[in-house]
Amino acid sequence: MSISKIYSAAIRGIDGLIVTVEATSSTSPNPRIDIIGLPDAAIKESQGRVRSAARACDFQLKKGILTVNLAPADIKKEGTVYDLPILLSLLDIPGFDRLDFSDSCFLGELSLSGELRPINGILPMAVAARDAGLRHLYVPADNACEASAACGITVYPVKNAIQLVNHLLSQKRIIPINFNADDYFAVTGRTALDFADVKGQDGAKKALEIAAAGEHNVLLIGPPGTGKSMLASRVPYILPPITQAESLETSKIYSIAGLTHELTPLLDHRPFRAPHHSLSATALIGGGSNPKPGEISLANNGVLFLDEFPEFDKRSCEVLRQPIEERNVTITRVNATVNYPCSFMLICAMNPCKCGYYGHPTKPCTCTPQSRRNYLSMISGPILDRIDIQVEVNALDFSELDTTVAAESSDKIRRRVSR
Repeated sequence: MSISKIYSAAIRGIDGLIVTVEATSSTSPNPRIDIIGLPDAAIKESQGRVRSAARACDFQLKKGILTVNLAPADIKKEGTVYDLPILLSLLDIPGFDRLDFSDSCFLGELSLSGELRPINGILPMAVAARDAGLRHLYVPADNACEASAACGITVYPVKNAIQLVNHLLSQKRIIPINFNADDYFAVTGRTALDFADVKGQDGAKKALEIAAAGEHNVLLIGPPGTGKSMLASRVPYILPPITQAESLETSKIYSIAGLTHELTPLLDHRPFRAPHHSLSATALIGGGSNPKPGEISLANNGVLFLDEFPEFDKRSCEVLRQPIEERNVTITRVNATVNYPCSFMLICAMNPCKCGYYGHPTKPCTCTPQSRRNYLSMISGPILDRIDIQVEVNALDFSELDTTVAAESSDKIRRRVSR
């Protein structure tokens, strides 16, 4: 009995894990494919995609009962990433069983016609393949640029199963993709949003500069229209430029969440996340039956901005306590326990009262004293204790808005922060 072995990968937290796809066949008048090794529904359905892709590409599969094992068998597998290695492990092509795949890893979802579709989480899986000592990585063409960012492993962009088989049989080679980290990060630190665009509010700008330099959390309090959101959105561009190690760590999280772009496989700037106040605690922290990263992890090495802070669900706010201190969140479920990094700068913004105009020089406040106290009490003491800097952002008069004097740029502030 011959057993074919093809290497693939899975994801646990933000790290990849090598998975061995083992396949064998036994004689039977009733051919079928049995997939074992804790597969989810999407993997079990891959037998239909594999058979259809094989027919479309005019490939022959092995006969009889085909058993496919995904090892290690005690770890839950999910997704469509195993379609390609399962197909390769079951192919019955002359000379194919003599090929050496011991230094190769295969990832990709198959369409019914044999085309390869992109998958999420390609970057951590590519890093895992590299760290495991594998030399060749075959991925869908749309994922190739992102996978090449792992560096240290040869990445081949595969469009369809026929192209891959021809390459493996040395009939027509696939040209690998190269990633030059130095050239890619040459544009790191570019300023998209500039503090020079914000008129006035010198006190708030200085407070944010201090917060950026000392990694402090900030609460901005002021009436509507004073520039709280404008100030917060520009903070990532006064933080020190993101390093390659920080970019790789955060990009792995974005890859798992399916938020990386084909042409920008690594983040070249610090992330800024501004979720709506209606989000749930799970969306903020992360979770699900198979835990996925939440907003705090997507803001890793960057800024998490919570506008209208008192309007957030109280439970959502309270779950921030431990991640803010530990810079890491542990999510435990029946199937797995995963850790996601969440080293972020927290910026919150709020009105001084429910109507928003308490203390405004021209617009009267319509709230009662009790209403104002109730509004402010929506933020708990333990959360306020974790916010080091609280800034009052006052309304500007017309002369401050009408000035032609240029405000200080983000680049100039960033140089001070970095120093």
